[in-house]
Amino acid sequence: MDWTPTISDRQGPLYQRILNALADDIAAGRLHQGQGLPTHRALARALGVDLTTVTRAYAEARRQGLTEARVGRGTFVKARSQLAAHAAALPGIDLTMNLPPQPLEADLDGRLAKALSEVRASSGLAAYLTYQQPGGTGGERQIAADWLQPHVPGLTPDRLVIAPGTQPALFGLLTALAAPGDCILTERLTYPGLIAAAATRGVKLVGVDMDAGGMKPTALDRAAKTLPAKIVYLMPTIHNPTTATMSAERRAEIAHVIRKRGMTLIEDDPYMFLAPGLTPVSALIPERSYLAASLSKCLAPGFRTSLVVVPDANAAARLTALLRSTLQMPVPLMAAVVTRWMRDGSADAIIDAVRSEAAARQELARGALQGHTYSAHSNGHHIWLPLPERWPAAHFAAHLHGRGLAVVTGEAFAADTPPPNAIRLALGAARNRGQLGKALEILSEALAVRSPVGGY
Repeated sequence: MDWTPTISDRQGPLYQRILNALADDIAAGRLHQGQGLPTHRALARALGVDLTTVTRAYAEARRQGLTEARVGRGTFVKARSQLAAHAAALPGIDLTMNLPPQPLEADLDGRLAKALSEVRASSGLAAYLTYQQPGGTGGERQIAADWLQPHVPGLTPDRLVIAPGTQPALFGLLTALAAPGDCILTERLTYPGLIAAAATRGVKLVGVDMDAGGMKPTALDRAAKTLPAKIVYLMPTIHNPTTATMSAERRAEIAHVIRKRGMTLIEDDPYMFLAPGLTPVSALIPERSYLAASLSKCLAPGFRTSLVVVPDANAAARLTALLRSTLQMPVPLMAAVVTRWMRDGSADAIIDAVRSEAAARQELARGALQGHTYSAHSNGHHIWLPLPERWPAAHFAAHLHGRGLAVVTGEAFAADTPPPNAIRLALGAARNRGQLGKALEILSEALAVRSPVGGY
């Protein structure tokens, strides 16, 4: 009865994290048939959570057929045959991660095989299995800067750092620009990765009011005037989770406030390639801005490649040194493949295919959710769905989970205020349109429930 799961790396309400960890450990064989689980009180103490949180997780586990309670003896993992039957009855659709779809037209397998063959023919693969230059080689940065120029006018390679993903880049920027105890202004709802990085660095996030067009310039100006904040963090394009996209006018107004108040901007824009034509806010105030343009949402997250635009060569050197101290360098072979794709047009072709597939999935969602109010972008990978009062988000997510559909509640995105009663549905995470259709059917049926089961 010494089971103590790790839940800090999971998303969602605490009880759901415990529930998901339990299900995963049973499926992986780490918990076996008939094994006793800790008492509610013991597990709450071990995890540092409220007793009611564990009680709720255990109750949901019993309802889903994962465990059984034996009077006077405790809670036990259910028989394997029962678990297998339970698992077979669920579609097991996880739409929590905001992934780009992988349509056949993108031909990722074929393009990857071709690129690796070309890299091998030109220099050999072994050359990429040793240490490489942190921040990318000069040639890679030149190719990446040329490719990014249509989105970031005037970009030169000395202002570009190739990072092994945006998350380490954000952590590096917080280390470089903020001290523990500092305050960062961001949207009321924001990227969970920033929340985690800020917590690790001891930096306080303060949410600024936003509307359908993103962060409000007047609210930002008011917060900057009254708070000792030096940094603003923004997701201006297909905002995660609300899908808000700033207009050119709004971007100019935000840039004006940042410059007027003498602040520094960290712009996280992984969706800029899905909604081209809008100049990044950072390009309007390049002397005080950092832009992270991840390829995870337009190509594939496994490439671990983010293009980070900084104010000048000195800032590039500092960020490169910070990345070297933690992750050393980008993945050399992946950087070689990505820059080759940038040069031969493959990257643009893949993005076109991903954008087209995202639009098709948004059409599916539009049809399935007729009559319901939600936010979306026509080329985005997710939707943001406010819930009716009868369905508290945590209960609704648990209800969906019991029917084999995993989503994320607003709690994961709350910067410093209580989250709205809403969920995010990552359409791109479905393996194909058929699986997405099934997920949307489950969602639609749940929304139609007038009196949720269990007194929710």
